[in-house]
Amino acid sequence: MRPTILAMDLEGTLISNAVSQIPRPGLYQFLESAKSLFEELVIFTTVPEPRFRQIAALLACEGAVPSWFASLPYTAWTGPTKDLGRVSAHIGSAWLLDDYAPYVHPGQEQYWVQIELFGSPYQEDDTGLDDAMATLQKRLGK
Repeated sequence: MRPTILAMDLEGTLISNAVSQIPRPGLYQFLESAKSLFEELVIFTTVPEPRFRQIAALLACEGAVPSWFASLPYTAWTGPTKDLGRVSAHIGSAWLLDDYAPYVHPGQEQYWVQIELFGSPYQEDDTGLDDAMATLQKRLGK
């Protein structure tokens, strides 16, 4: 089954964290490229939805993300792992972009796209999103 949804973690993946909110280098371009590869992008994070919406609006206002990022669907997360069954009824139609292996739901490892942690000290030459995009394109045969 070809995936149609990319569920994206927020903290340590797209931005530093919900406190400092430093956008990862290449974030804008990554999001635009991901939007062209998938029918839907969703946020799948421990950050509560109201806080995510605030962060997303600020990032959009600053030009760090496309304006549509602030209105992405949000998947509420409960439990110890990120079960892609909460994103789509059809397991395999959604992939998870995340930096933290313990959050991958058992049995869904093949749908995980690993990205290196964007952590302190935050490097301006970080290539995590570029590397993740290369992985996505390769796995999708693009």
